[in-house]
Amino acid sequence: MVKLYLRYQLETLFGIVASNGGNIAFDAAGKFAIAPALENVNVWDLKKGTLLGFWRDGDNKAEVTCICRSPNGDQFAVGYSDGSIRLWSLETGLTSTTFNGHRSSITALSYDPTGSRLASGSKDTEIIIWDIIAESGLHRLRGHKDQITSLRFLTSNSLNHLLSTSKDTLLKAWDLGTQHCVETIVAHRSEVWALDVTSDERTMVTGAADGEVRVWSVDLEVLAKKLEPAGETITGGGADGGDGEGEVKRTFTLRGNLERQSKERVLTLKVHPNGPFVGIQGADKLVELYKIRTEEELKRVLARRKRRIKEKNSNKPSSITPTDSTEEDPKLTAADEIPRISGVRCSAKVRSFDFAPSLGKDGNNVQLVCALSNNVIEVQTMGTEKDAGEGSRMLSSIEMSGHRSDVRTLALSSDDELLVTGSNDMIKIWNTRSKQCLKTMESGYALCSSFLPGNNHVVIGTKTGELQIFDLARSTMIENIKAHEGPVWTLQMRPDRKGLTTGSQDKDVKFWDLAFIEDAEYSKLMKRPTLLHTRTLKMSDDVLCIRHSPDGQLLAISLLDSTVKILYFDTLKFFLSLYGHKLPVMSMDISSDSTMIVTGSSDKSLKIWGLDFGDCRKSLLAHGDAVMGVGFVWGTHYCFSVGKDRAVKYWDCDKFEQIMKLEGHHGEIWALAVGKYGNMIVTGSHDRSIRLWEKTEEQFALEEERERELEDLFDSAAIQEDRHDQAIGSGAVDAEFKEEGRVDEVGVPGKKTAETLKAGEKVIEALDVWEEERGAFDTYERVRKSNPDLAPPSRHPLVLATGKPDLSPEGFVLHVVERIRSSDLEEALLVLPFVKVVAMLKCLVVWTEKSWNAPLTSRILFFLLHQHHNQLVSTLALRPTLASIKKSVHSNLNKYRDRVGYNLAGLRYLRREWEGRHNSEFFGEPPKEIEEEKAVEGYKGRKAVKRNRVKVVS
Repeated sequence: MVKLYLRYQLETLFGIVASNGGNIAFDAAGKFAIAPALENVNVWDLKKGTLLGFWRDGDNKAEVTCICRSPNGDQFAVGYSDGSIRLWSLETGLTSTTFNGHRSSITALSYDPTGSRLASGSKDTEIIIWDIIAESGLHRLRGHKDQITSLRFLTSNSLNHLLSTSKDTLLKAWDLGTQHCVETIVAHRSEVWALDVTSDERTMVTGAADGEVRVWSVDLEVLAKKLEPAGETITGGGADGGDGEGEVKRTFTLRGNLERQSKERVLTLKVHPNGPFVGIQGADKLVELYKIRTEEELKRVLARRKRRIKEKNSNKPSSITPTDSTEEDPKLTAADEIPRISGVRCSAKVRSFDFAPSLGKDGNNVQLVCALSNNVIEVQTMGTEKDAGEGSRMLSSIEMSGHRSDVRTLALSSDDELLVTGSNDMIKIWNTRSKQCLKTMESGYALCSSFLPGNNHVVIGTKTGELQIFDLARSTMIENIKAHEGPVWTLQMRPDRKGLTTGSQDKDVKFWDLAFIEDAEYSKLMKRPTLLHTRTLKMSDDVLCIRHSPDGQLLAISLLDSTVKILYFDTLKFFLSLYGHKLPVMSMDISSDSTMIVTGSSDKSLKIWGLDFGDCRKSLLAHGDAVMGVGFVWGTHYCFSVGKDRAVKYWDCDKFEQIMKLEGHHGEIWALAVGKYGNMIVTGSHDRSIRLWEKTEEQFALEEERERELEDLFDSAAIQEDRHDQAIGSGAVDAEFKEEGRVDEVGVPGKKTAETLKAGEKVIEALDVWEEERGAFDTYERVRKSNPDLAPPSRHPLVLATGKPDLSPEGFVLHVVERIRSSDLEEALLVLPFVKVVAMLKCLVVWTEKSWNAPLTSRILFFLLHQHHNQLVSTLALRPTLASIKKSVHSNLNKYRDRVGYNLAGLRYLRREWEGRHNSEFFGEPPKEIEEEKAVEGYKGRKAVKRNRVKVVS
């Protein structure tokens, strides 16, 4: 009989305020902060300091790398490390669009001013332009030789251009109408990390890895005249900023450098969306603020400088003739046009920042939100007066909801209601149901931890050799015991719950009894707990891990010499020695029946031993790196293991087989805690996240799990496709361009994924059903002429499963195609063999004649004609089909065009009527209070919602 197991899945992750993988962003009202939290996106209420909700796609495991707010303020584009982009709504917390086109992490995102297009750049060196409305890619742009770092649209003066910078030191201007690079300049001598343009798009600021920030003038008129592609030609405005005598008029002219206090490389450079300010942040604690002076301010500065020169010349000795004095007019530099006025110094290194969309009430305060490298969000405000110094003021800080460094230890209470986690300077108490941080207490460097009986006190072992006892009710440390001379690597409560045992680097195993003593400073009415040292066991090497057998008879001690010693607990006499690991055992556990012990080592293996004779029953190569924790499920021989390879694995120690593998962490896993009855497990990692995995009611067999893993492996291998998987610069260029020594700049924007493969298989399956049913219906129509009482043919089960048994065969194919995600449609159609393309064209004849979904029909038709043009024109049998489609599709598109034109004319009429009767704009935004109420109401009181595989939790 096949043995069935219950599946574990990730219930939630917590402990992350803002991860370091992506950038932080304000919402349109300046009230909420949108922060990356590994694969989640957190929405923080900055005024209350609470988590309003988070955005998470249930199937996504990739880390957030980039966040960009749309011009309408409600939509946010989020890029991930797997190259995907999801569009999230702030009001609903849901996503309906996913773009897949890049093969590496998304590093840059930018909306155009209308919000209808999105530009994305990646580590794969390519740029893709996405149509937000049609939910499809427009074109892929190639030309850079390294990671894309910044993107900005230029749309004023009827331009349709895009600026891009890269780590290859180049700045490129792309004409999106012709999809070509029209100008390339060497912007810096080192990697270009940031770019932004002012609201009038005539001034550009760039930042580089050497800490240099340059100011450029952008000649929009010259750029509009550049119609021919520039290819890889490096034109004027280079790094030396020379005059370029004899060259044509430049698009980009270097005006100078900005004066910076910090010498670190530029990480973020932003121009305030509604104010004349520029913010620059490097790889340190400082965010510097600059002000863009107006023409009137520049005139005053110039006049003041002339007056000073005149006064200086008038004070010179009379012996100096006027011809010797300098009478040239002073010139303003970039530092004069954009002076530094203030700075924000945060408590830790700044990972990213964003400006609040609006200025203060008096217009003299700039508010910004900073995501720090130590898992903290700070909201700062600073004055905008000249020479204000470091005049910043912290408005609020979000830090309680996470550790400042990686989680090194964790432990569950006896009832699984509370969780203690420890890092290098603090411990935190969490509620496992609400995932809220209840207590935060300063401590030493925690390496191991445990709850004392009653779950009202916690004891931790530190790196300096102390045992620290904390009272949860008072949120204070009540005793600090110097227990060992070296780090306390391990501690465990005895099975009788009357004491604990500790092991340290000083080669000692110490036994402690739990006692209660009177302490006037603690309380006059009740005694406080303490630990009394009873005996010490000297070992031959450093003690790494200690485990008591549940029956209390045996004590297992792992040593630095890669052995495990089994002793009788009462007499401490030697019983067994477990020898076989090549490297030290980092963790171990004993089953609840005290018959089996499992050991995890730095040699990446798990070994299962019998405690009766000490025989090694099985050695398993468990992880790709050191095993850091193992734990049995009470009452079973199932165990969990975690390692530095970021994986959690579930094992059957009777069958010696892996049950399942749980993935999700983005850093080494340091700690593991298994719930009392295995209903949940908790893991802590170097990525500072705490993940709670929950047992579900879903049953599966080992064979099913292995098949699923093979399918995932096959899908991932199928996605590794042709030359388009290679980055520019790797030599993978078109053969027709190799001889000319240049690269094709334009490509198809889509990417093959597991979803597109499945979508293509669904279309092929639908076309098979169409062929079967169309043949049956045609036969039925012929026979019915002679036999009118003939019953119609039975429908296919897939047609009946749609709930629409009256669908025609062509209608069923359209029903399947309409349910394919719009961004995956082209890649799904590429899966079709030519035989199925012919069948699809025959379906298109019916769709166009009956005017079914004209936009989708036209999109499919034009794509198939473009991809299979040569085969279609050489197939004579298809000419009548194509002629029929041509006649009907033109008629349908004309009707659609007339309808759209009629609606546009009506909207223009309504706009004229509105503007004639009102003072506000026709498309004016609602008051901020209304927007904030909508956003809060959208998250308040919401339970877990699953729609389109999207999970939103409040």
